[in-house]
Amino acid sequence: MRKYAYLLSIFIFFIACLPRIALAQDPVSMLDSVANQMISSLKAHKATLKTNPAVVFSIAYKIVVPHADLDVMARNVLPPRTWAAASEQQRKAFEKEFTTLLVRTYASALAQYSDETVQFFPVRGGYEGKSGVDVNSTIVRNDGPNISVNYRVVHVGSQWKLYDMSVEGISMLESFRSQFADKLSQGNMTDLISALKEHNVRNARTI
Repeated sequence: MRKYAYLLSIFIFFIACLPRIALAQDPVSMLDSVANQMISSLKAHKATLKTNPAVVFSIAYKIVVPHADLDVMARNVLPPRTWAAASEQQRKAFEKEFTTLLVRTYASALAQYSDETVQFFPVRGGYEGKSGVDVNSTIVRNDGPNISVNYRVVHVGSQWKLYDMSVEGISMLESFRSQFADKLSQGNMTDLISALKEHNVRNARTI
């Protein structure tokens, strides 16, 4: 149940990343607007979501890569000392493999879509003048209990971008950080990049 809830909630993470959403919109309205657009798109491709990885990956790359704060996510998902000691080449290689891992994780979530809807709640304390806010939401399901999800939205340049999400109190970035820390305890940055690359190649054609 937890695994299903986690994957399903990641699908909502996609929702906040579509283009053409002006900063003038408050974060809640932005999330609600793009949620409606994404749900329409998922319904249009529902028949092939689980059987055609190319379609799902294409949607994922189009949405996530330009509209999530990937640079900061990649840097903060590693121990500060590891990032500081890494060469520029290693940093770029890690960000590339980390982005691929994220996109394919999200693609798996997209493939689980089955007519869920989303309800977003007002930002506590408001959002004006803040560099980052938390937005709470509920995934409304027809075949099970609702799922509460929290999103961390940050103000980058002239846009709001997604930085992290939590479901059942578990942060996506914290989960990845723990996994990577385990890998680093058994090797170094080069070993971690190699492991990520191997994982991504092995799962390239699966959802």
